[in-house]
Amino acid sequence: MSSINPVHSSPWWAPERHMDRRPILLARNRIDSRIRNWLAENDFLLVDPPGLQRSPGNETHLHAFQTTMIGNDGVGDTMFFHTSPEFTMKKLLAAGETRIASLQHVWRNRERSALHHPEFTMLEWYRAGAPYDVVIADTLGFIRLAADTTGIARFSFRDRDCDPRLEAERISVAEAFLAHAGIDLLASMDADGVPDGAALAGQMAAQGLAVPEDTSWSYLFSRILVEKVEPELGNGRVTVLDRYPACEAALARRVPGDRRVAERFEVYASGVELANGFGELTDAAEQRERFVAEMDEKERIYGERYRIDEDFLAALELMPEASGVALGFDRLVMLATGAPRIEAVLWAPVAE
Repeated sequence: MSSINPVHSSPWWAPERHMDRRPILLARNRIDSRIRNWLAENDFLLVDPPGLQRSPGNETHLHAFQTTMIGNDGVGDTMFFHTSPEFTMKKLLAAGETRIASLQHVWRNRERSALHHPEFTMLEWYRAGAPYDVVIADTLGFIRLAADTTGIARFSFRDRDCDPRLEAERISVAEAFLAHAGIDLLASMDADGVPDGAALAGQMAAQGLAVPEDTSWSYLFSRILVEKVEPELGNGRVTVLDRYPACEAALARRVPGDRRVAERFEVYASGVELANGFGELTDAAEQRERFVAEMDEKERIYGERYRIDEDFLAALELMPEASGVALGFDRLVMLATGAPRIEAVLWAPVAE
C-alpha cells in the first residue's frame, strides 16, 4: 500500500487529490467490513449510541464540543457531543446486554494534528463477565486483522517501525517509568494510591529531568510519560502498557491486592497510541469520587467542569463486571496503509 503525499495545494475534493487518496479510502472500507464481520462472528451486537449527551465524560484533559438543545417549549438545555459512547454502552450492559460494540464518530475539541482530528471514528466494545486480558487479546487481534487486510509487512510512523504480527510486549506503567525514565513511580504514592507531587518532582530532579512550574502529580506524570516513556513504546513490536496508577484511570477498577494501580491498559504501535481499555469500575460511590476529583483538576487547569451523569452512576449499581476498549479506528487505518497523517484516511475531513 503506497503512502499519500501529505502536501497538497488543492482541496481534498479536487479530483486529482481524491484519486491519490482513493486506494487508502477503499482499504479503510475493507478494514471496516472485516472488523464488523469479526464482531458478528463472535456474537457481538453492534449498537448505535446517540452522539448528544448531557455529560460528555469526566476526564480532566478531554474537551467536548458544546451545543444547545431547544425543547418544544423554546427553552434551551446545554448538551455535548460525546467524546466516547462509553456511558451509553455501560447503561446497555446494565440493561442486560453482554457483548456489545460500536463503530461510530466521536468528537474531541482542542485536538488537531497528524494523529488527532476533531471528529473521528472510534471502535469501542465491551465483554460482560470477561477479564481484561480477553479484551487485550481482542485488541491485538484487530491490529493483526488490519495488517492482514492490506498486506502491509510493517507499520511505520515517523521512522518508527513495528511488526504487527510479532508477539506483543506487555509492560506495566511502573516498569516502563523505571526502565525509560529512572523513576520509581509507585514510591510517589501512598499505599492507598494517593499521589505526592513533591515526591515525584524530587525524583525528576534527582534524574536530571527538568521540573516544570506546575508540580501537581498528574501533570508531572503526563510530562514523563509523553517525553520519556511513550517514544520507547511500540518499537519493533506492539506494546501493551498495563496497570496504570489508579489516579490516572478514572473508569477502571483497582488491581486486587494493590490499591495504587488499576486495570487500565493502552496499546502502542510505532509510537502511536491505538487503544485504551479497562477492567471496568462498577462501584458507583468510588466512581463519583473519581469524577469529582477529575473535574476539580479540570477546573483548576482549564477553568471549566462538566456535570456528572447521574443516570450513569445509577446504572453502575446494575452493571455486571465487564471489560472494554476504545480503539482509534482512523489511526489503525493509518498504520495499516502507510498514510502519513490522519486526514489522509478520512473520506472528508472537518474544514479548517
